[in-house]
Amino acid sequence: MDYTQSPEQAAEYAMSAVELMNKKGIPANPENFTVWFNYFAGGIPELKRTIDILIDNDQEFTNDRNIEIHTRFFTFEEESVAIHKATEKAVEELTRILEQLGLAGDGAAKYGKVLKEFSGEISDDSGPDSLKAAITSALRATRAMEKQNKKLEQKFEQSSKEISQLREDLETMREEAMTDGLTGIANRKMFDAELRHAAMDAMEKGNPMCLLMLDIDHFKKFNDTYGHQVGDQVLKLLAKTMTTSVKGQDMAARFGGEEFCVVLPGTHLEGAVKVAEDIRKRIGEKKLVNRTTGDNLGQVTVSIGAGEFRFGEPLAQLISRTDEALYTAKRIGRNRVVSDASVGSSQLSFDS
Repeated sequence: MDYTQSPEQAAEYAMSAVELMNKKGIPANPENFTVWFNYFAGGIPELKRTIDILIDNDQEFTNDRNIEIHTRFFTFEEESVAIHKATEKAVEELTRILEQLGLAGDGAAKYGKVLKEFSGEISDDSGPDSLKAAITSALRATRAMEKQNKKLEQKFEQSSKEISQLREDLETMREEAMTDGLTGIANRKMFDAELRHAAMDAMEKGNPMCLLMLDIDHFKKFNDTYGHQVGDQVLKLLAKTMTTSVKGQDMAARFGGEEFCVVLPGTHLEGAVKVAEDIRKRIGEKKLVNRTTGDNLGQVTVSIGAGEFRFGEPLAQLISRTDEALYTAKRIGRNRVVSDASVGSSQLSFDS
């Protein structure tokens, strides 16, 4: 997980976390500290909402509850358990296949022995009765081998289906683990992984890579006015608009709350700003209407920051710089796109 706080902010969050853990009798181990540091940092809205609900209901933070919270937000334990179970099933199927192959090998060896004996018998100067017995024996062995092969084929087919199903289940699990439950686009986990991959690829190939960060303007006021259910619909609409605005290897993701990101591999800053402007205009052109009441809810606008990856820099620095461009866009009037380059140039001009 990336931490973009200043040293002063980080120290403040750390002190608040330790103070609250002491107050509630929560052991200050690394796992619990991670939970409460991020609670005060506010970077994971779902975590903060979950803990606030527990606090409001005077729930005790037992050891089991602490483990549950850490597991839910900071580990891949559920995915690991599913992978472990799938692996066990796959091993069982492969073991079964190998056992059948062993039986098939034994059967083939026996069949070969019968054929060899048959060959020897028909080459001798034996009478009709002996020849008939040899042929009968060979036919019996052939039918037995045919039956065994048929049975083996059926078992292979069943094992193949089982393994294919396991593969589909694992893929479904992976998608669910990397997908935001509300909007259906990539979640923070997927964003972190994709951003790392895009940065490594950019450095290896010498290609550009940019990041967009979007925030819905006055979203809290919108939620307070129309309710969280309508607010959720706005988040879904924004995610859908972003998805239709990017293409190819570009990836849209929900960063947290009403903040979204777009990873743009192979894109220079100028191109990233164009993509951002396209998204901003598409969202601003949409009119929100309550389908139940027919009420016009007005328009939603977004502010967007654009940043270009500098080879070798920590990704936390890219996120921080892009986030700064986003909040510059909000400070100077909202509903606009600001790049990290323009933020830098404006700062230099101010200092001079």
